[in-house]
Amino acid sequence: MAEPEKVTATGKSGKKYEFSVYPWGTTFKALGGVYLVLKKKQTGGYDVLYVGQTGDLSERFDDHHKQGCFNRNGKTHIAVKVESVEKTRLAIERDLSDNYNPTCNG
Repeated sequence: MAEPEKVTATGKSGKKYEFSVYPWGTTFKALGGVYLVLKKKQTGGYDVLYVGQTGDLSERFDDHHKQGCFNRNGKTHIAVKVESVEKTRLAIERDLSDNYNPTCNG
């Protein structure tokens, strides 16, 4: 399997976080992490539709409570950053949400 694309997301604090990008529908291991629901832009790069965190990335994202918003906004990819510590995940999620103000986080 090819190495996933890497993207860097910047929090409101200015801190940078590296994520691995996968096509929507990818199955993950049962690890904690922060994730970004993305839409690939025709001009390159991605729009951040949602920032979230979970204790188990293996849970299906197709059953997500914001799935309708993801579908309406054309989600194409998911980016993940593995992080086992819940307190750290919540801080990263807040920092990124405050910077990107994603459409589906409201």
